[in-house]
Amino acid sequence: MEERQSNLSTYIGMGLIFLLLYLWMQMAAPNKPIEPTQQNPVITDTTSKTAPQAVAAAPAVVDSVRKAGLVGRYGPFAAAAEGQESIVYLKNDLVTVALSNKGGKIKSVLLNKYLKINTDSSGKDEKYPLSLQEDPKNTFDLELPVLTASGGRVHTSDLYFQVFQNGNEVVFRADAGEGRYFEQSYTLSPDDYALTYSVRGNNLQPLLNGNTLQLNWSQYLDKLEKNQKYERTMSSVYFKPVNQSSSYCNCRSDAVENLSGKPVQWFSLSNQFFNSALIARDFAFQDFVGETHMLTDLDPDLKLLKTTAKIPFENQAATMTLYSGPNEFERLRSYKVSLEDIIPFGASIFGTINRWVIHSIFDVLLYYVGIPGIVILLLTLIVKLLVYPLTYRMVYSQSRMAALKPKMDELRKKFGDDQQTLSVETMKLYSEFKVNPLGGCLPILLQMPIWFALYRFFPAAIEFRQARFLWAADLSSYDVAFHLPFMMPGFGDHISAFTLIWVATTLWYTWYNMQQMDPATMNNPAMKYMQYIMPVMFMFFFNSFASGLTLYLCFSNILNIGQTVITKRFLINHDKIKAELEANRNKPKKTTGFRARLEQAMKEAQKQQEAKNKPTGKK
Repeated sequence: MEERQSNLSTYIGMGLIFLLLYLWMQMAAPNKPIEPTQQNPVITDTTSKTAPQAVAAAPAVVDSVRKAGLVGRYGPFAAAAEGQESIVYLKNDLVTVALSNKGGKIKSVLLNKYLKINTDSSGKDEKYPLSLQEDPKNTFDLELPVLTASGGRVHTSDLYFQVFQNGNEVVFRADAGEGRYFEQSYTLSPDDYALTYSVRGNNLQPLLNGNTLQLNWSQYLDKLEKNQKYERTMSSVYFKPVNQSSSYCNCRSDAVENLSGKPVQWFSLSNQFFNSALIARDFAFQDFVGETHMLTDLDPDLKLLKTTAKIPFENQAATMTLYSGPNEFERLRSYKVSLEDIIPFGASIFGTINRWVIHSIFDVLLYYVGIPGIVILLLTLIVKLLVYPLTYRMVYSQSRMAALKPKMDELRKKFGDDQQTLSVETMKLYSEFKVNPLGGCLPILLQMPIWFALYRFFPAAIEFRQARFLWAADLSSYDVAFHLPFMMPGFGDHISAFTLIWVATTLWYTWYNMQQMDPATMNNPAMKYMQYIMPVMFMFFFNSFASGLTLYLCFSNILNIGQTVITKRFLINHDKIKAELEANRNKPKKTTGFRARLEQAMKEAQKQQEAKNKPTGKK
């Protein structure tokens, strides 16, 4: 009701102003135009003597009405609702922070050591300075619960703050009269991306209706990476409730996370390799809400992230750390609040392997070698050396299977037309010579956790971002051997050379192993050909993936081939294997465990097949 009366008063005041101006114009205007000549000099109308008073009165009335409207809307902060925007800067070797007095907020954060990359229509990569929080549509707004303001709220984004700068500290002050004011201050650390961000009130208690400030922070994330589709799925809102593990909003669809009732230690609006985070000091955020809104490839922005939270303001002060920079693991970890969890290394065992094993090894190697591509080669070599005992057992098992090939040939000649009987007799043969046909699979299964971990590691570790190796311009994105003149769904508009090398070496390695295996172990032709089809199918997946991973897979295949060939030709005594098999044949037989159950299953299958083929006697 009060707001409606205020609006009515405003309309009446404006109407009176226009009426006054109209009457003055009628009084000041001559009856007809007078042409100035020598015989008829210009004569000033005597009514113009009153015009200056009317002109002076009109702006005064307008100004009075305008100020009254600002007071009604902003209460004691009405004087701060007018002004002109000015920009001040905080700088160190790492970052240049532009701050605006309009809202007392960050205008942009230029990262001096990083560049963003865009690809033009011809496929050429172009690099530009990289800034965070620079979109004019972004918001960073505090709601002050002012009693006499319209709606009981004053938004700092509407206010023009007085600016006080001392070195690498900037203080923004909004005056509320009678020695009262609200302040926001930013202090940049000498060698860091972090700012100390503080809010403080001076004698504001009588003016406020409540003990909390509402923070509204949203960002339209810029497209910073070459592979924007993958970048979009790795950008989200992260947050950490007090005394709980960190979490995040869904990365692949619109999502809302409402933590009402749970205090939050920090939250972050994160790109794939960069983030802007707010960390509470000596308090916790309340009623946190995080939102992600997906955008398309046609939109100028990558994704919209929105957050709201309440800041306790009982003591008229709150201090936070405002980080805006790269997702460097050790730097984020140095804040000792688990901020490094925003790096999407993965969850469960895979994330643990990445954070505390692979990343640690990579850091040491990178320190001494300095070239990420060579480090990937060394990392692959280390993994292969660690699992070589398993690889040896796999090759040894394959050699034992190969030693039984003559006996398998005899079984095929005898039971070649009866697959069920051939399978049962094959298992009997394995049991007789104590050969495990699955012995070669164990090393592959044990390496799978490492593969899954690396699948998440290469696109998440900022050390690979824009790191060149051979023809790859960015090991965190796909490499391009040549561009296609069209876009293939699920494949892209390019050919990845590392992926092609991986497919070729995988096919050769599969063929080589198949030559060493007995055909009877591949009774199902579909399974046989599937081993050749799968690498080709995976080409569609890996073609647009991080070239760091496909480079690792290439190195892994080449080392696998080398290990297998060298082990079979120089480290395994095939005559000794044959003697061992004959010795096993003469030992007492025990059919227990997995082999016994498998043999029994084969026999049951054979009985069912015989019953099925048996004539029923019906005509």
